[in-house]
Amino acid sequence: MSGPARRSAPLRVGNASGFYGDRFDALADMLTGGPLDVVTGDYLAELTMLILGRDRLKDPARGYARTFLRQLETGLGLARERGVTLVTNAGGLNPAGLADAVRELSERVGVPARVAHVEGDDLTGRGGWGEGVLTANAYLGGAGIAECLRGGADVVVTGRVSDAALVSGCATAHFGWADDDWDRLAGAVVAGHVLECGAQATGGNYAFFAQEGIDVRRPGFPLAEIAEDGSSVITKHPGTGGAVTVGTVTAQLLYETAGPRYPGPDVTARLDSVRLSQAGTDRVRVGGVRGEPRPGTLKVGLTRLGGFRNEVTFVLTGLDIDAKAALVRGQMEAALAGPRRPREVTWSLVRTGREDADVQEEASALLRLVVRDDDEAAVGRAVSGPAIELALASYPGFHVTAPPSRGAPYGVFEAAYVDASTVPHVAVLPDGRRQDVSFPHPAPPRNPGLLPRPPGKREGEGQGHNTRRAPLGRVAGTRSGDKGGSANIGVWARDGDPAIHRWLRETLTVAKLRELLPEAAELPVTRHELPNLHALNFVVEDILGAGVAAQHRFDPQAKALGEWLRARHLDIPEVFLS
Repeated sequence: MSGPARRSAPLRVGNASGFYGDRFDALADMLTGGPLDVVTGDYLAELTMLILGRDRLKDPARGYARTFLRQLETGLGLARERGVTLVTNAGGLNPAGLADAVRELSERVGVPARVAHVEGDDLTGRGGWGEGVLTANAYLGGAGIAECLRGGADVVVTGRVSDAALVSGCATAHFGWADDDWDRLAGAVVAGHVLECGAQATGGNYAFFAQEGIDVRRPGFPLAEIAEDGSSVITKHPGTGGAVTVGTVTAQLLYETAGPRYPGPDVTARLDSVRLSQAGTDRVRVGGVRGEPRPGTLKVGLTRLGGFRNEVTFVLTGLDIDAKAALVRGQMEAALAGPRRPREVTWSLVRTGREDADVQEEASALLRLVVRDDDEAAVGRAVSGPAIELALASYPGFHVTAPPSRGAPYGVFEAAYVDASTVPHVAVLPDGRRQDVSFPHPAPPRNPGLLPRPPGKREGEGQGHNTRRAPLGRVAGTRSGDKGGSANIGVWARDGDPAIHRWLRETLTVAKLRELLPEAAELPVTRHELPNLHALNFVVEDILGAGVAAQHRFDPQAKALGEWLRARHLDIPEVFLS
C-alpha cells in the first residue's frame, strides 16, 4: 500500500471474517481465489468484547482474537507471496499484544512482515462509566489504518474501530483522499458495510435463497472493487458458491442500520442516496453515495457483567400440554419461593406440538424457565436441584432438553457517546513511531434535510386491487439484527419491484408492524424509508433487553425477527402473488 500519495487504479478489497468464529479457511480461500490488494477481517461484535474482556481478566496478555494468529500460520506466507495487505480488528482489547504476536509468528514461519497497529479506543480507565464496567471502547475510524498503510505496513491490527473503517481506511490510503472527501468516504463506508459480515453479502442468510435458486451451502466471501470516486462493484472470486445480486447487497445494506443517515467516525453516509444496479453475473455496482461530515461524538461500547443466569427447558409431550405446563411451573415456583427467590424468573411455552404426530419430537412442546440474579447461588443449585428432583414426581413423560447446570455469568451492553476530540487515535507504525491522527471537531452537516422521495402515489394507492391472505414473505425480503438492546428489521420489495414498494410504504406502518409482531406492541418503534433501495427500515427499541449477552429473548440477537415478520399473513394484492 506504500507508493504514490494518490492512485487512480481501483482498489480490490476482500473480506475473510464477519465475526469471531467465522469460517477458518476463508483467509486462505480469499488469498488463493483471485487477485486482491487487501484482505480485511472483522472479528468484533458486542458479545465478542465481553468475551475478550473476560479473557483479559484471566490473563492481561490476552484480549485479542487468537483465531487470527492460527490463520496466519499459512495465511501470512500466502499474503506475502501475492503482495496482499492484511487489515483486521482482531486486536480487540489488546492490539499491541496481537501485533507483537504477529511479529513473533513472522519470525517463526520465516515470512518477513512489517506489522503496525492502531490504539486509543480503550477508554476503560477514563472512569465515569458506572460500576462493574468490564470494557469501554470507542469506535474509531479509518485514519489510523490509513496512516499505518502509508507507513509501509504489510499487516495492520486494530482494536475497536467501526466495522466499515477497515475498508474506508484502506481506500483513503490508496487514493490519497482528504479527511473531508465526504462523498468518496461515504462510498467506501457503504462498501465496507456490505463486506463486513462476510458471506451475508453473497447469499448467506438471504431471504429469497430458495426462490432464486441460490446455492448457499458454501457461499464465497465478498470483495469490493473500489474506484477513486468512491463508487464500487461488489463481487466474489470466480467459482465460489452463493451469488452477488442487487437483492443480496440490499439485504446486507439494511443489516443493523437505522435511518437514512448512517453516522460513523469517518463520515455520515446517506443510505437514501445509494443506488444499486446489476453489472453482470455476481457483480453489483454501488454508486451515487453522498456523504456529510462525521458527527462530533464517538460511540463507546460498554460491557459489564450483569449477574448470573440459568435455564431449564422442560419437554411436554402429547396430550394435556397446558395442564402439564401448569403442574411443573407450580412445582418449580414453590421450590423457588422464599427470601432468595431469583431476581428475575421468566417462563415461556413454545407450542411446537402437533396433534396425532408420526414423530415423537413433533408431538412435543417446550416450556422454558430462565432465572437471573446478582448472586450465583440463587440461580445455581437452588434452581437445578429442584428441577432434577422432579424427574419422578411431576407430569407424565417428564424430561428436559439438557441436564440442569450451574449458573453462568451474563453480560450487559450499552452505548455511550463522548466528544470525538477527547479520544486519542494513534497509529503505531512498523518502525515503532507513533503518529497521532486524532480528528479535530467536525463541521456541521452541509445538508440537514433528507433526500427527496421519488414521485409516486401515497394514501389509497393500493385500493382497487383484489387481495388474498398470504405471508408477507411472498412479496418482501427482510434482514434483522441487534444493536444493543434494540433491533432493526429492514424490509425490501421482492425484485426491487416499485409497485410492491409503494404497497409496502402504504401498508406496513408502525401500527401494522406492532399488529404483526405483538412482542413489539408496547415498545417504541421508528420507521425509516429508503426509496432507492425500495425498502423500509424499522427500529424496535428495548426488544432485546440489555443486549445479546443478557440472553433476554429466545432469539437474543434478533437474527430471525425479520423471518418471523415474513411468515405473518396479511391481505396482499393478488397481482403481486402471481
